[in-house]
Order: sequence, then structure tokens, then C-alpha cells
Amino acid sequence: GAMVPVLPGLYVGGAESCSCPEALSAAGVVAVLTVDAEEPPPGRRRRRGRALPAGRAADGLALPCSHAGVSRSVAVVAAYLMKTQGLGWEEALAAVRAAKPDAEVNPGFQGQLKLYEAMGCAVDSSSVLYKRYRLEMLSERLSEPQDLPREVFAVDPTSLCQTPNTEVLYRCRKCRRALFRSSSILSHVEGSGPTAFAHKRITDSAQLCGNGREKCTSYFIEPVQWMEPALLGVMEGQLLCPKCASKLGSFSWRGEQCSCGRWVTPAFQIHKSRVDEVRTLPVGNFQTAKT
Repeated sequence: GAMVPVLPGLYVGGAESCSCPEALSAAGVVAVLTVDAEEPPPGRRRRRGRALPAGRAADGLALPCSHAGVSRSVAVVAAYLMKTQGLGWEEALAAVRAAKPDAEVNPGFQGQLKLYEAMGCAVDSSSVLYKRYRLEMLSERLSEPQDLPREVFAVDPTSLCQTPNTEVLYRCRKCRRALFRSSSILSHVEGSGPTAFAHKRITDSAQLCGNGREKCTSYFIEPVQWMEPALLGVMEGQLLCPKCASKLGSFSWRGEQCSCGRWVTPAFQIHKSRVDEVRTLPVGNFQTAKT
């Protein structure tokens, strides 16, 4: 938990290192970034759970602080180095360990650093990677979902506040109600096909990936606002068109298996045979539907 300099003007430490205002003053620390429940010492400005601004450590000493100064604070400093020094996540951790040999980051924080690097060292809430990570974290905490964060839901494409959009739109094949846009599709790595279904004793491989048929027969998407009533209070169920109530697919916070064999968690699955694609052409407002 001792306070250790990583860069000029940037320290890492635990709650213990925040307990002595005199020592902080002697080191020139003027800001403490807390990533734990501990309060900073009196007289120190508190920044809780925010990334350090680029270049800030150089003109105002800062101390990212967690309870033991081992995992959370190390991850925050590593992210700062990735952003300001252009380091990969492994290089950034190595740089912190060079200053603090006992620095450790648990697998969860390692996953977050990898995600941060994959997004170009910026939090991009529109990224498929970010959306999938956010849903996976939410599914791990849910037992009987009664109240879901609003930010996990994509805007209903029928919303009047929507601006003109050139994305592919997906409509109910039966009643033509707009359901979701292409930006809501969460792609996944293709599974191993029929071999993944050995436990179900499926012997006809043509059911999955033969005779030229596509392997993935469903779209796995992020939740859309019209789904919210169906999701509350249950872990799995059917997804019905909000206009005509025809069956579109299913959802499960525990996950479902795609026809390609890949297990997707959580799963909000729309069968491709139940929707049509609508693409906006560049000339005028003419639209054509792919059926």
C-alpha cells in the first residue's frame, strides 16, 4: 500500500498511503483519485472513478489509490500510461511493475485493459466490443432482473426523436414494424457447427451448415427499448413483435446457442426468417426491402 512514483508527478498506492497528510504534502500530492470506498485525507481534492486527464500528472501530482494499492489502482495507472504513452496493456503493466514489483491486476481488470486497448484507448459506448462486455457484466450480476439500466437499451427505431439514418433497418416480416438497426447486431466468432451439438444427438449436418445454407440463422442483438417489458423479472423468454405479437425469437440472460454452434451470453436472438432488411438508397428517400 505504500506510495510509489511511476512517472514524475504520478504515484500509485493504497489507502495506507493516503492516511498521512504530511507525507502527501511532502511529496507534493495535490489530488487523490480513489477507486475504492476509502475516503481521501482531509484537504485533498477527491476524484472518484475518473480517468486521469492526459498530461495532468505532469503539472499536478496525482495519486490513484485503492484499498491495497494492488489491483484497481494499478489498472488505472496502466490505462493512463496506455493513453498518454501509447503503450499496449502488457507494456503498461510492465512499466508499473518496474516501479512497484508487487503490482498485480486480477483477470477482470486485465480484461478491461484489453478491451480499452481494442477500442483505441477510449471508452466507445457504440463499439460492439463495449456493448457485449457491458451485457456480459450485467448478466453475471442478475438473478431476477427487476430494474435494468437504461443505457443497455438501444433506442427504438420508431422513436420520433430519431434523426435520418442510413443504417440497415430490420422490420417485422409480418407487420413491417421497425425493430432494430444494424448497429445493434452483436457479431460473434463462428462456432464449430454440428460438432457443438453432439450432446443433442443432431446427426443431420444439413440442418446447420450444409447445402449452402448460412450457419448463423439468427441475429444476436443488444436489447432494444421495446423489449423492456418482456425482460423484467425473468431470466429467459420469447421475444414478440411489439405491434403484431408474432414470435421473433427468444432471450436468455444465461445464454443460448447459435445455429453455428457458438454459445452467446447473454442472448437476445432474432430469427432471420422473421425479419426483412430495409436499406436506404442514396437517391431521395426511396427504400428497398431485402426479403
